[in-house]
Amino acid sequence: MNLMKTLTGSVLALLALTLAACGGGAGKAAEGDMALGAAEGAKVTVIEYASPSCPHCALWQKNTWPAFKARYVDTNKVRYIFRELPTPPQDVATAGILLARCAGPDKYFDVMHELLASQDEWRSGALSPNASLVKTAQAFGFSQEQYTACITNPDNIAALEKRISAATAAGVTGTPTFKVNGKDVITPGSDEGTKLPDLAQAIDAELAK
Repeated sequence: MNLMKTLTGSVLALLALTLAACGGGAGKAAEGDMALGAAEGAKVTVIEYASPSCPHCALWQKNTWPAFKARYVDTNKVRYIFRELPTPPQDVATAGILLARCAGPDKYFDVMHELLASQDEWRSGALSPNASLVKTAQAFGFSQEQYTACITNPDNIAALEKRISAATAAGVTGTPTFKVNGKDVITPGSDEGTKLPDLAQAIDAELAK
């Protein structure tokens, strides 16, 4: 598998310039947004730019997502939007993103979270990246043929390219990047993205307005 050959050169060049590392967009809704929690137009929107191949994103999901989800998403206090931005190895990230999209809105987050959780599998060498991706695809009901068709579909790739271009045009330069109502929220020195206390401070301030 080498999806680098299927992505357009212009987008790959753009990624090479902007994504120097795995580690930032307006708060408005965008075409293709995948969201949980409150409905569009909510008082507070939290956007995460992330990649299924970013180890820092995987750490955030493991250590912060459960508490963040319980406190703000499950209670519909915020609209949480996940926007994709492939990071190295970009062919692995791209295949994972396309797989999650092909799974459909109802399974998108389940697939994305499984991809993040399974990073150790291929980073450790227990499985090749492709074998890990196929394993995830099969767990969600994809045959090998359906998986291959998904990640090589020109329309799927073109739609991802548009989302990548929108992210880079918004000034996002790495993952994970978090925005609360359009404003960057960071935890200085963190190797796993913005931590819950900093997110909570920004979110609660917006909710109180």
